[in-house]
This record gives sequence, C-alpha cells and structure tokens, in this order.
Amino acid sequence: MRKIGFRGYMVIAVGILILTVGGLYFFNMNRVSPTATKKASGVQITQSTPGQYQTVIKDGRYLVSAARGITATSEPNQLDVKHFESSLLELSKSQFKPAQYIFQEGQYLTADTVTNLLARQSNDNPNGLNPEDNGKTDDSRNPTYVQTLTEQDFMSKQGNDLKLSGMVIGVAMNTQDQYQKEKYGANYTQNISDADRVAYGKKIAPKIIAQVRAQSGVSDSTPIVIAMYANSPADSLAPGGFYAEAKSSHGDTLSDWTTISDKSIVLPKEATDTSKLGSDENSGFANFKNDIANFFPNIAGATAVANFKSGTLTRLDVKVNTQFYSQTEIESFTTYVSQSALKFLPSNVPVRIVVQTANELQAILIRNANDKTFTVTVLN
Repeated sequence: MRKIGFRGYMVIAVGILILTVGGLYFFNMNRVSPTATKKASGVQITQSTPGQYQTVIKDGRYLVSAARGITATSEPNQLDVKHFESSLLELSKSQFKPAQYIFQEGQYLTADTVTNLLARQSNDNPNGLNPEDNGKTDDSRNPTYVQTLTEQDFMSKQGNDLKLSGMVIGVAMNTQDQYQKEKYGANYTQNISDADRVAYGKKIAPKIIAQVRAQSGVSDSTPIVIAMYANSPADSLAPGGFYAEAKSSHGDTLSDWTTISDKSIVLPKEATDTSKLGSDENSGFANFKNDIANFFPNIAGATAVANFKSGTLTRLDVKVNTQFYSQTEIESFTTYVSQSALKFLPSNVPVRIVVQTANELQAILIRNANDKTFTVTVLN
C-alpha cells in the first residue's frame, strides 16, 4: 500500500474544507423559512413559471394547508370544492402578483380554529361564525350561513427567509341550508335569499379578520383580502361563484366591498332560462351536441358547464356520455368529437371534453385558448 505523506494529508484536508464550506453556502442560499422571525430548516421554493406562483416546499414535500381537507369534506356540492379554491387563486392574482409573491398554503388558521369558526355561536364557542341555534324547525330557524373558509398566504423574500406579506381568505356562503328536524330523520332544505346571504357575510367579515389577526405570526398591518363565494345548490350541475371582496390593511377595518361577477351555467340552457348570459354559447353547444349525436347515435347525452367572469366566457367543460363497448368505436368517435368541437365550440377559451360511460372514463380532449387542435387521450 502506498503511504500518503504530510503534504498529501494537507491537500485532502483543504479539499474537504472547500467542499464543506461550498456545500453550506449552497444550502443557505436555497433555504428559506415560512416567516421572517422563525426559521424552518429544509424549506425551499419551486422554480418560477410565467403567470403562476412559486410555491413552498418543506423537507422535499409540498407544504400543505394546516386546515387541509375541511373544504373537501364540508361542501354540499362537490363541484364547488375545486371551483372555490381554484377561482380564489385566480382572484388572488389581481391582489398579489405572481411575479412578486410566493404562494403558500394556509399555515396560520389550524384545523381546530377553522372548525370552531364554522360552527354555531354558543357559550362554549363564542367565535362561531354561524348564528346560535334558535330551536326552530321551519323557515324561521337560524340557518347555517357560512359553510367553509380557506386561507391562502402570500410570501416575499427577505434575505434567505420568507416573510408573510399578504393573505386571502375565501368564505363560502350557503344559498341553501340542509337540516334535519330530528336525529337520523329526513333532510329538509331552507333557502337563503341573496339579500340575507350578502348582509350576513358583511356582518361576520370583520370578525373573521379579527380572528386571522389573532393568530401568531400575523401582524396588525398584514394586508388581508376577504372574498365571498355563493355555493350552488347541492343538486346543481354547475358550481357557484365569488360575488364580493374587500380588503383590510389594518386591524379589523375593511374597505368598501367590490362586486365580483363570477357565474357558471349549464348548457344546454333550460327553456325557462331567459337570461342573455350564454345565449351564443348555448347555440354553439346545441349544434355540437346534435352533430356528434348524428354521427354516432349511441351517446346518452352531452352537457357543459360554462364559466363566465363579468359576462365574458372564460372556460368550457363538456361531458359526453356514451354507451360504447368497442375500442375502435371510441377512437373513431373521439376523433370526430375533436373535429366537431373545433367547428362549433368557442376557440378563444380553454375547452375540456370528457367522454365517458356511466362507469368508465373513455377519453379526454383538451384545448387551450386559441389552439388549433385538441390534445386527445384515449384510455384503453
């Protein structure tokens, strides 16, 4: 074995020192913490993507919400689960630009805190946002107005740390409240008027802001935007939408409320729907539906959900129900659907088409705004 002299040991030692110092420098440059006052080892941010937020990763995993899962389990209409959170993120981009802020799932309102806020007010739960149960079982009962809420945090870099620079709180308000007159009894539905919903939302908004500011790590001057969402009825084929927002720059005071026009409708429209919203889209969809039905008579039906903001179509989601059994039938039909969609459906918004039977997903067609073709995936 060849011996290493003193000079050789010195070279190795210097090399180890350089690697160690270099590694520490690399780690510190990439490490960030969730607040400016409390460091959390192993917290990083994702790479930037144009128009999208960088997000926070902790110990190699996406940093999930502290109150994760409450929205998914509490919303009566599952269409509202995704639409509520995705629409809130789009709304947030107008307040906190993706190029300037880093998105973090809510970390300040815990699951227990949110659960207590969503409950009825009582002696044991003075912070409950919903009114105390008055014992009534008819339309004079106090309904559950607030169904769920979610928190989104917006961070900015401060050296190698992340600092909380803003928050958005989405509040989903009921348009209907389902209840039972007796335990394990029949379900009843109490309608909530638009006027009552809007008024109650404005009433409890300062209380929500106060509760958020009471959490450790949230300062009295952290900008907080509160956005109000109207849930759709439980049996609706279209999700609800945001209808108002306000901002708190200090304490629990709020700016004037700004109206938001976020509405989704089902196509084809019912004959009783005489509104002008979606009239052109409805005509185009009717032509699309008739065209694909004439090509292949085994379709059981086709519907679409059209999303509008301020009266302008922003997205179209289509479902085509079939009774196909042959793989070649599915492939031929999907090809024709893509051609028909290019002819009859709007070209300036994202369009997603799902072809399915009652029990099986058969194909997915996706086209981004202004694309000339669909990306088609046929499932075996």
